[in-house]
Formats: sequence, C-alpha cells, structure tokens
Amino acid sequence: MTTDSSGTTTDGTVRVDGMEVRPASGHIGAEITGVDLAGELDDAVVAAIRAAVLRWKVVFFRGQRLDHTGHVAFARRFGEPVVLGRRGSASPAGFPEVETTADRLELGGRFGMEQEEWLERRRHTLLRGWHCDHGARVDPPAATILRAETVPPYGGDTTWSNLAAAYAGLSQPVREFVDGLRAEHRLGVGYQPRPGDDAYVRHLLDHQVASVHPLVRVHPETGERVLFVNGYYLEQITDFSRAESAAILEMLLAQATRPEYTVRFRWEPGSVAFWDNRATIHLAPSDNAHLGFPRTMHRVMLTGDIPVGVDGKSSDPIVGTEPGRW
Repeated sequence: MTTDSSGTTTDGTVRVDGMEVRPASGHIGAEITGVDLAGELDDAVVAAIRAAVLRWKVVFFRGQRLDHTGHVAFARRFGEPVVLGRRGSASPAGFPEVETTADRLELGGRFGMEQEEWLERRRHTLLRGWHCDHGARVDPPAATILRAETVPPYGGDTTWSNLAAAYAGLSQPVREFVDGLRAEHRLGVGYQPRPGDDAYVRHLLDHQVASVHPLVRVHPETGERVLFVNGYYLEQITDFSRAESAAILEMLLAQATRPEYTVRFRWEPGSVAFWDNRATIHLAPSDNAHLGFPRTMHRVMLTGDIPVGVDGKSSDPIVGTEPGRW
C-alpha cells in the first residue's frame, strides 16, 4: 500500500500524526482512529478532523472516554457550542451545552401519549423521520457532536445522508430548476393530531418556529451546493401550489435519501459521531423503542450561520427564531 505526499493511501485512508481517517462508504462517512478526544489535541489533528468532517460529512470515533467537560471542550475546538434555553430533566445540570437525548422519551408523556404513539404520529410516512437538527431555525446548527453512553445490544443505529452528493446526482435540468427555489421550514409539519383535544397541537401553536430557506444552499466552507431538504421540517415550496410542492418535495427527498448517499452507524458505549448539519440529514432509530433497552446519548451542537442560496439570497425568519438567540 502506497502513500502520497498528503498522507493518503491507495485505499483512501488519511494519516496525520498517528491518526487515521478511513472512509466508511462511497459518498459519506469515515471512521477516525488513533486519537483520544479527551486529550490535548494539537492544531494539526484538529485541522485534520475538520477536513474529514467537511469531506465525509460525518465522522465516527469509537472507544472514547469523554465526560461532559471533555465533550464541551472538544466541541469548542471547532466552534461555539449552542446553549439551549430549555432541556429535559435527563440533561446534566451545570453543562448547559449538553443535551441528553433520553429527554425525548419524556416528550410523548408530557403530551399524554405513550412513546409508540408519539413516534407514529410524528413519523407516519417512510421519509418523515429524516431531518437536520433544528432545521426550522433561521440559523440551524453548523454541526452536531453526539456521544453514546448506554446503547441497546442490538438496534438503535443512526443513518446519515450526504445532501451535496444528492444534489450533484440530480440531472442538470433539475439542478437548474431547483437552484433558485425557496421553501418554508416549520416545526411540527406533518404531525398527525389525536382526535379531539391534542396537547401537542396546542404546544405547537404556542411555540411556532418557522423560516424560509433556499432549496439549494451554498456550503459556507466548501462552496458545494447542497440540496437543503428534509422530511421533518419542510412545509412547502414558496409560490407553488400545495399539490405541486408536495410532488416536487417527494421527488427531492427520495433523491436525498437514496441508499448510495447514506451511511449507517452501529453505536457502542464510548462512540462519538461528529457531523456537518449543513450538508446532511439523518434518521434517528425507530427499531429499538419496543425492546425496552436503555439508549442514552449526549449531544453538543455548534452555532451555525444563516443559509445562503445559489442566488446569494439568505434565509428569512418567519416566526419564533432569530440569529444566535436560542
């Protein structure tokens, strides 16, 4: 196996100061070994991790010994962590940057539903669960760093898709068609209400979050064009009828989630995933809730910028969101 001047071997592995970046699939994902995220990382290693995230959109580390302090410190090497105004009771006190995803198991109960019903009403189509983090905001997070504390012995995998590759895979006429379009992203889109009074619907009405984003955004660091679609927040293409919009969005979301643009990760305790939230969507697992095994994950998100379209026009807030204010 040979290595070129950049440290890249013939099988695609990149080596930097004892660290290896090994691609996990053809379009997205790489596993990084030979680095202790809880240790002192020199600038060359940080730069190599950043480059890997930009190139592969999501990178994976295994066997890490991060605690909350180390998690936040690692995140700060790459940007400013988001401080959420509201977290669930499972999130750690004293670490406002850390959100524990077990909190989401509380959500259904908070609104009078068992977890299974909660998931069914939110994910009633095959593509509904695909999302970027906080995509209804005018400034969605730039990146997310998620670490696993407790995972089920089977099930509970997460899948990511590369939205830059999905855009590049469109035919030229379709790329030209979607380049100038904009669409509304709104929290709670597609939720199927319960008969009669629904506490979650009342919550959504009282806590609206919505923005108009370009349907194709230009990545602020790589310059790539990104098909900025997801199944969870996307309401309607601006100036299109609802029927026209639904047909186009269904086609684009099917493109965005084609298997060749995805990678699936099997979690272990101590695993860490670091992804570019500007260029990916991901699918949280729905195959483990009935198993009864705990799944406790902690995430830190990095503050992001306002998306900009191919025409140079930025996203606009509609309600419940303003840049930098969480």
